[in-house]
Amino acid sequence: MSRAVRTCALLLALLLPAAARADEGMWLPLLLKQLNEADMRQKGLKLTAEDIYSVNRGSLKDAVVQFGGGCTGEIISGEGLLLTNHHCGYSQIQQHSSVENDYLTKGYWAMTRDQELPNPGLTATFIVRMEDVTGAVLQGIPGGIAEAERERTVQQRITQVAQKAVEGTHYKAFVRPMFGGNEYYLFVTEVFEDVRLVGAPPSSIGKFGGDTDNWAWPRHTGDFSMFRIYAGPDNKPAPYSKANKPYQPKHYLPISMAGVQPGDFTLVFGFPGRTTEYLTSWGVDEVYAASDPAKVKVRDAKLRVLDADMKASDKVRIQYAAKYASLANYWKKWIGEMRGLRRLDATARKQQQEQQFRAWVAQGDATRKAAYGQILDQLEQQYRLVRPYVVARDYTTEAALGVELVAYANSLQNLLDLIQNKAPQAELATAVGKARTGTTNFFRNYSAPTDQKVAAALLPLYADGTPAELLPDYVKTLRAKNTSPAAWASFAADLYGRSKLTSEADAQKVLDELLKGNAQPLLADPAYQLASAVVSTYRQKVLPTYTTAQDQITLLQRTYMAGLRQWQPERKFYPDANSTLRVAYGQVAGYQPADGTEYEYYTTLDGIMEKADPTNPEFEVPARLAELYQNKDFGPYAVNGTVPVAFTATNHTTGGNSGSPVINGRGELIGINFDRNWEGTMSDIMYDPDRVRNITLDVHYMLFVVDKFAGAGHLVKEMKLVNMPLNGRANSPLEPNTKKQKVKVKREKAAAL
Repeated sequence: MSRAVRTCALLLALLLPAAARADEGMWLPLLLKQLNEADMRQKGLKLTAEDIYSVNRGSLKDAVVQFGGGCTGEIISGEGLLLTNHHCGYSQIQQHSSVENDYLTKGYWAMTRDQELPNPGLTATFIVRMEDVTGAVLQGIPGGIAEAERERTVQQRITQVAQKAVEGTHYKAFVRPMFGGNEYYLFVTEVFEDVRLVGAPPSSIGKFGGDTDNWAWPRHTGDFSMFRIYAGPDNKPAPYSKANKPYQPKHYLPISMAGVQPGDFTLVFGFPGRTTEYLTSWGVDEVYAASDPAKVKVRDAKLRVLDADMKASDKVRIQYAAKYASLANYWKKWIGEMRGLRRLDATARKQQQEQQFRAWVAQGDATRKAAYGQILDQLEQQYRLVRPYVVARDYTTEAALGVELVAYANSLQNLLDLIQNKAPQAELATAVGKARTGTTNFFRNYSAPTDQKVAAALLPLYADGTPAELLPDYVKTLRAKNTSPAAWASFAADLYGRSKLTSEADAQKVLDELLKGNAQPLLADPAYQLASAVVSTYRQKVLPTYTTAQDQITLLQRTYMAGLRQWQPERKFYPDANSTLRVAYGQVAGYQPADGTEYEYYTTLDGIMEKADPTNPEFEVPARLAELYQNKDFGPYAVNGTVPVAFTATNHTTGGNSGSPVINGRGELIGINFDRNWEGTMSDIMYDPDRVRNITLDVHYMLFVVDKFAGAGHLVKEMKLVNMPLNGRANSPLEPNTKKQKVKVKREKAAAL
């Protein structure tokens, strides 16, 4: 196929209605009946929309929680047992770990309820109900009102709607905009704050493959951990107490032992974080050519420093484990995103759509032309205006504030403000008390020598990458003096040698002086001086223009979004992800990552053993796992002589879907969503049905690890395992995975056709 033909095909796919666009979409559960139920049933769903989302009775939504602030979890027993990803529970596992009790390395399993570990600050949030409140929020607001005034009115009404919805109850509520603010939805929630760690495999299982395999397929990671929700005596949320009881859910997910095969229906239920599927060509180009490259460059430098120090010290490894994982995750995602956008020629595809939109506007009446005639030109103008400020934002947040000493020094600015504004002593004392707690928490996971190396690597990137007119004079002077890596290293050594903010003891002494109203020790500290220069310049030179331009883009994008929906009334639009409960559905499928290669839809325990490398920490295999494999001691969790580990499907997912249940057509759990393939990471901006795949941990491997590896069979006994064959088959026809990377040569099919 020629490039011209491929381009035409891509453009045609972009402009076709959603019915022809495979499994793209993150759908509001409230609207499944009218928008998706028929299509879902055609793909293999045996349930109704009411079985998935219901206010009047228990449904699938009542087994799904937002885990903490950024992941999803699912309830898998009548005693509040919660399943999520290992990487979602990683920070909790890390907080409980020490050099003496290294649960990150060795894993942790509570053999009794008394051994389940509390996690202050961790929450599990259920959605009680959702409601379209667009009328209550927008009714009566004039069309020509200034954006700032409109936003004030909208926020006032949102507050009123949310307060009224939960008045007299223990529930909480929030309202989120959809379709760029053309619609608004209310979410009533029940938030549990006593969530305890139950079990986690060792990192050699939970992070098997490490950064090498992250965002990649084939995948062999046992990415799961277990927690339990506890409630008060009335089964309602309560603060941590030893007297609390395991939560009794309205619904929990039975676990299917039937296995999967290509074409099986899959439903992902979770809280996807953020997508921008309706960006214009200028927005796509900003991501691809400016923002992603800057962030990747900075994180690449920081990760190299952290990696070296973590390998050299167990203490540093534990201190920085969660930080490193968080940094590396999106670093690799952004690299894949850029590759995917380039391969799809995404900017050109968006430009083609915009040409079609302009033609539709030009063919319309005066009202249409007045509403949409200038919208794209105005968007282009704002994106061109904001580009240097986006770059400055990224280098400030990733590079300058990526130095932990600078970020910590900046966190004390509010105390200076209180002193300078002559705040009451009681108010100052309260603020200093919070700062003391924050300081203790900060230094628990901080290494000044490591951070000094980070500063030497990142500060020159900040100085060179930020547009000159948006760089602090203080940093311009540093850049002029330090013209080599050795010079920047010398500057960092001097900075960390003189600062009183590099150890907890000295930092607490600075806080002692601030409590007395003496700001001089902080004002004279070189780390604070650097932080102050960076942040004050950002606030004065970058933030005002950036905020104004982004506000304008938001306003214009809302109008453009309304125009797109008017232009394509036959298309089923879904709102961009915004950390609210969504349904994505698709089917089990492999894919072709490149010309001449094809990936199977599954991996097995065989592949783990083939990847095993005792010289590489990312591919170490626990002795117990190797023993079970050698003895073929798989228990009831084997399929055709091996244990299924992971599979791929066509569900449209993003960050926040980590830990989401992957459910079959009968409402049974078949896996835990934990990643996307690297070739599909651009799906936050543009979905490609041929290559976008979500990666799921198969429940067989999860159960095998819990029962046979960890010896925690008491947890399996809590669960409801069902072996109802799908479509009459007893098991999935898996074949042993006999190659380290299960790749087969793509067969030419043209002759057969």
